[in-house]
Amino acid sequence: MSVKVCETALEAISIIEDNEFIWTHSMAATPRILLDALAIHAKTRQNLTLLQLHTERAESLASPELFGHLRHRCYFSSTSTRPLMAIGEADYVPIFLSEIPKLFKSGEQPVDTAIIQVSPPDQHGICTMGISVEATNSACLAAKKIIAHINPKMPKTHGDSFIAYDRFHRVYWQEDELPSHPQGELDEVTQAIGKNVAQLINNGDCLQMGIGAIPDAVLACLTDRKDLGVHTEMFSDGLLELVDAGVITNRLKKTHPGKIVTGFAIGTQKLYDFVDSNPQVVFLDIGYVNDTSIIQRNDNVAAINSALQVDLSGQVCADSIGTSIYSGVGGQMDFIRGASLSKGGKAIIALPSTAKHGQLSRIVTTLDAGAGVVTTRAHVQYIVTEYGIANLRNKSLKERAKALIEISHPDFRDELTDDFHKTWGIHL
Repeated sequence: MSVKVCETALEAISIIEDNEFIWTHSMAATPRILLDALAIHAKTRQNLTLLQLHTERAESLASPELFGHLRHRCYFSSTSTRPLMAIGEADYVPIFLSEIPKLFKSGEQPVDTAIIQVSPPDQHGICTMGISVEATNSACLAAKKIIAHINPKMPKTHGDSFIAYDRFHRVYWQEDELPSHPQGELDEVTQAIGKNVAQLINNGDCLQMGIGAIPDAVLACLTDRKDLGVHTEMFSDGLLELVDAGVITNRLKKTHPGKIVTGFAIGTQKLYDFVDSNPQVVFLDIGYVNDTSIIQRNDNVAAINSALQVDLSGQVCADSIGTSIYSGVGGQMDFIRGASLSKGGKAIIALPSTAKHGQLSRIVTTLDAGAGVVTTRAHVQYIVTEYGIANLRNKSLKERAKALIEISHPDFRDELTDDFHKTWGIHL
């Protein structure tokens, strides 16, 4: 196949026709230059559907001018799609992250065109998907057409990231800075949560964590551990200090020993420089990374995830605030279950005890109406706040409520105790 090199991004995008299902590379590899061109091209087309995870810097596609021309179909929301969902102009699909590649491979979800951002081809004509393989690898295998932004700033990465230049139908070359997410300052609450979670992490554990203040706070407390491993859907800069200090060796892992396994990475240029041409890090298809049967092969998996609300029975809401979609199901259940099935594994949900500057308790008697149960009360294990650790495994409803109230904010404990009796009919 002859690859057409385009002079403009709009020229590259112009092969997209009416009624197409389009997959866009996501996370920090979001091909924003091509998506900006799609925002222009879509105005001349009808019934386009953009399939996506979390996208970065894709605000141009949220324009009301595109209503009726392009509709977002989101497996995870972002700052640009969240407002569209709130007014019914974008669709949210609740699904485990590990299941998305199966949709493409089976043909259940057609992919007409994949829009991606890649590193320049090497001497063998091989590009890489850089810092984000996630479901894009599977989408490209299923796609009828692939449009690629070749960005010299994109790191070359190992694993399932490789894609041959001659698979592209159109390419557009332009250097572009990747989105940067610096680490934030850790406040007292976050530091306390980090210390509590760290109590559960032992030498030789295999970590899964996300991005943000709580994962960074946990990692900052692990500098005295030995031989930690990493098998995670994503990671950020917080991991780098532990790698440099020799804390993370991956030596004891049963799958991919000696390797950091991930589906994508997002952070600062320091992180992108670390993964560039680094065989120590393998970016694999998210259908594999998040496969429970793969996760559980490693011993002592410690999965650290977050939540928006936890009710007193142990139900965990992580994707919505009531009926308002905030994020997505993502990989939480993939890793909660995988860690629970791992020999010596620990499934951890960590969250601040309150929201809205202390006005609301995140530990509630019952979840808000319409809130999504991402982790069920049958799957939950450890819940951690700044006030302590509640181990809910093999606990009755009464025992769970007691343990969760003990780690809630003191200002809400009496109210939660009273409400639990009124709502559940159980005395504490």
